[in-house]
Amino acid sequence: MWDKQKLVPFTGALFKKVTQLIEHYIEQGVLIAGERLPSERDLAKKLCVNRSTVVHALELLTERGVLIRRQGSGTYVNKQKWGVQAYSSINWRLPAHFYHNKQSFYQQKVAQIREQQLCICDLANGDLPTYLIPKLQLPNISLNELIMHEKNSDMLQLGLPSLKAQIALYMQSQFAMQVDINEILITSGTQQSLFLITQGLLKPGDAVGIESPSYFYSLPLFQAAGLRLYGIECDNEGITLDSLSNCVRQHQIKWLFLNPIFQNPTGFVMSNERKLAILAFCRLQCIGIVEDDAYSRLAFTPDLAVTPIKKYDQHNQVIYLGSLSKYIGRNIRVGWMLAPHNIIENLAKIRHHIDSGLSILPQLLAQEYLQRYHASHQQQLRQALQIKAEQLMQWLDSYFGGDITYQAPLGGFHLYAHLPVSTVAQESTLLNQLLSKGIIVSQGADFGDELGTIRLSFGHFDQQLNMDK
Repeated sequence: MWDKQKLVPFTGALFKKVTQLIEHYIEQGVLIAGERLPSERDLAKKLCVNRSTVVHALELLTERGVLIRRQGSGTYVNKQKWGVQAYSSINWRLPAHFYHNKQSFYQQKVAQIREQQLCICDLANGDLPTYLIPKLQLPNISLNELIMHEKNSDMLQLGLPSLKAQIALYMQSQFAMQVDINEILITSGTQQSLFLITQGLLKPGDAVGIESPSYFYSLPLFQAAGLRLYGIECDNEGITLDSLSNCVRQHQIKWLFLNPIFQNPTGFVMSNERKLAILAFCRLQCIGIVEDDAYSRLAFTPDLAVTPIKKYDQHNQVIYLGSLSKYIGRNIRVGWMLAPHNIIENLAKIRHHIDSGLSILPQLLAQEYLQRYHASHQQQLRQALQIKAEQLMQWLDSYFGGDITYQAPLGGFHLYAHLPVSTVAQESTLLNQLLSKGIIVSQGADFGDELGTIRLSFGHFDQQLNMDK
């Protein structure tokens, strides 16, 4: 495993070869997360290089967060992605930082069950259940008109003007927000919006803050762009100012990525007071905010603080990301970004160079939904999801006998729970028991959280399945 010949396939200075060898072993699974490397002296001896060469390579990987060095204990492969920086240069083999996204043993078993079993209760599925997707019909438009729209799509890089006008009306009716249609960029969803932001507004090595835990943690696009992710502790109102302040002081955070309303995975709702405090702090520190709003129209009660942070933004420091995927399904990929006109123009140019714009058909369907369906359909969604959430809580209390802890969902899609475990073996036993009944959950580790936490997407809870203890 460690000998001079293993360095031959790699290029560059000796320390770079050592670095690439370690990355290669991580990528191939030869070195696994948490594994201890040989000592500096042993590595140097086995690879026939100077100890200073090994030290240089280990320090470089430690600085990027790939390795962790513990005084008096040794050097280990990092278990988590917090703070890891990957190179963003083109590399036609799988980059080493993607080893974090390889399937765990539990995820491998889940994949097998999804393939082999028809009757499963897939509570890890964060998409809208099929039966709740609205049956949309295209507006009265001929095929020739649709073809002409597509031909002219290059001229509509910011999106279909009629859809942007409809989004402005939607934001006004739902949040009493005045939105300039010239500051709306239509995207194919939140993932594309995030990709454009990482490519156009950030550079490799930049530090960004996210909630801990967060679904942002599981997205490879941040590390693919060479960014450093840092988790900010949360309470039941979202990130705390103390934790944010400490993180900014230690890591010089450039941007803050938030999902403040029915946050994924915890489901918390950030209070308006906290939103204002975070906004004020970020203005003082010259930190931009990216606000992902995927669930705000899914509140179970009318008194929740579902107003976007963007509504309070007076200084163009918040980029707001809206999406319809949680309302009309993921197959109609339409979202939007609210930002200053010069920013969205530049981001639209980046997209144009990559994929030449957007298709007209999903934009027309989104426009139809916002114009004719959204009010009645979102009310139906709220009612159906609330019933599912209550059914799930009843089953959890019955199955675990009160040992499981969670906060009742206020809306959205997810319930976040803490299992009665204290070891990896105990967690594995419980998860396997659930799998044996066809019940699939998402582990908290997927969101950067600790042992014993799980996310359950209650929209897919099925009371008819045999889920007795």
